[in-house]
Amino acid sequence: AGVYDAVARFFDGAYTIQERMRLDVRVEGSELGGCALNEAVLEKAPRGHTVRLAVSVDGAYFTSYTADGLIVATPTGSTAYALSARAPIVAPGHRALVLTPVAAHTLFDRSLVLDPSSVVRIEVTSYRPAELLLDGRDVATLEEGMAVLCSASAHPARFVTFEPRSFLGILKAKFGLNDH
Repeated sequence: AGVYDAVARFFDGAYTIQERMRLDVRVEGSELGGCALNEAVLEKAPRGHTVRLAVSVDGAYFTSYTADGLIVATPTGSTAYALSARAPIVAPGHRALVLTPVAAHTLFDRSLVLDPSSVVRIEVTSYRPAELLLDGRDVATLEEGMAVLCSASAHPARFVTFEPRSFLGILKAKFGLNDH
């Protein structure tokens, strides 16, 4: 009955469309990559080791991380894997790239909230490879010298909703926050 009701409401125009930013991710010099709603993750391939990753933003070198990995998340993805790495929670209507190191072995281990027009380049600079995952799907193994480019997609994800949804209300329910 729920599906039939939803279809009827849809054709009656009793819905709203929510747009969510997605990521375009490409491995430089290849056809590998794709889109992600939540995040792109470049993580260590061999267990028990770290990977060294050099980060540039908009063509300018920023820093290198020795870490278990790096997450580039959308606002939607800020409540997924990035949340467990202590990234900020970003309301899903925003447009931003959230860069978060995972278990960094460096002094600077904070998340960065970048402009949606930013292009983030992450290069593997260690002899250990790194795995590229898009929304948890294994896409490629990157060897030393290989890099990925992450940017906001020109094509957002669109979700049909039938009831008003409060982002803060959803957070309160998920995390058991009280109303006092």
